[in-house]
Amino acid sequence: MGKITNKKSFSDRFTEVVSKIAGNKLLLTLRDSFVLVASLTLLAGFAVMISSVFLDPNGIIFGSDGLHLGKLFFGSNKAFLNSGFAAGLLKAQELFTAFTKGSMSINAVLIVVIFANTLSKRYFRKNKEHMNSVLYALAAFFICLPWNFTTEVNGSSIQIDNVVNSNFLGQQGIFAGLIISGIAVVLYNKLSEKDITIKMPASVPPAVARSFESLVPGFLTLIVFIIATAISTTVAHATLPELFLQLLQKPAMAISKTAAFALFSQVTWPLFQWFGIHPSAIWSPIFGMTWDIAGNENVLGTAHHLYSTLFMNYSTIAAGTFALAPVLAILIFSKVKSNKKITKIALAPAIFNISEPITFGLPIILNPVYMIPFVIVQPLCFYIAVFFTKIGFIGVICNNVPWTVPPILSGLLFSGSIKGAIVQLINLVVAIVVYIPFVRIADKMALKKQEDEKQEV
Repeated sequence: MGKITNKKSFSDRFTEVVSKIAGNKLLLTLRDSFVLVASLTLLAGFAVMISSVFLDPNGIIFGSDGLHLGKLFFGSNKAFLNSGFAAGLLKAQELFTAFTKGSMSINAVLIVVIFANTLSKRYFRKNKEHMNSVLYALAAFFICLPWNFTTEVNGSSIQIDNVVNSNFLGQQGIFAGLIISGIAVVLYNKLSEKDITIKMPASVPPAVARSFESLVPGFLTLIVFIIATAISTTVAHATLPELFLQLLQKPAMAISKTAAFALFSQVTWPLFQWFGIHPSAIWSPIFGMTWDIAGNENVLGTAHHLYSTLFMNYSTIAAGTFALAPVLAILIFSKVKSNKKITKIALAPAIFNISEPITFGLPIILNPVYMIPFVIVQPLCFYIAVFFTKIGFIGVICNNVPWTVPPILSGLLFSGSIKGAIVQLINLVVAIVVYIPFVRIADKMALKKQEDEKQEV
């Protein structure tokens, strides 16, 4: 008898490897943590977008580069800017900045809390009180923060003592927050498992008993970070967050600014999706420590990064290239009735950039005909937007807009300019054009199959 071989195809092996990576517990913990924190940062970004687009006296609504409503209502732009109404708009802008104070400005603290809680629940299921893990992780983070630092005031360097450097509560402290809170949670829980605890009588309420039981492992955990901080400040003359910023976060951010990183992310994002693996499972933890930070810095106005998750959403997902483009291409150019029926159902979700009805319903997933357009459209449209940014047609994207906002409208909001909507429209048209020949190929194959089936009957 011949030897039976059961060789796996490349797609099977690829899917198996990527699925294992996507199912990694640590990556899932990171992803879930960033997703939870993202709700607050999105809210803050939305508030900043409203402030810059609608409330800014020089913005698209009232400004001379926009709809000129200020000039229309007050006779001249100068009269408008000197009016009480413009002053009221500026005051409203100040109030809207409060959203960032409760989210992006303390992003690292939020990450510490959510990551510690998620990590404790996922890895230490026997822990009766996961909030103890959060408390000691948060305490460890604040122990390690720089409480003495030098700052510039009116051109002079001033030493600030016994005040935490607030920069590390936000974007600069994210890497440190992840590492410190992760180590603290593991240390605390491992020590708790050794049963080195203060036992309370059965009559003591459970919440009080658990609090006392956490004292010894919690004390030992914090001692580790006190010693680590003492060693770090003595040997390296820097706190642990400052070291992590220099050794980890800055190199990671530098890599994420490169064209190679951008190209790799934009090619693999739709490729993973085509294999049926949600790309956020792989890229969310990576973007959380790179492009999300870049986007938050853009929103805060502390930097102007070209590459960010804001820019990716603006140029590809929110531009309709993932969902609306294939739907419109098939709806307009396909002659196969069954496909047109699917696109009619998928059209409403696609308008809000929800791709699942078309990617799984047609399907595009694992469909060899649609693999090429599905994979190349995203990087192509991404770099079209890069081109328009680099020539100065649109500015760096600094507004955070939900990716479910329909194309064109989202382009206006992301950029704060009609030009941003024009670039999105160009990307949507380009994406549709790329799909057209593949729609016709799919039609020919489907019609030929129908004819063959009729002949067999």
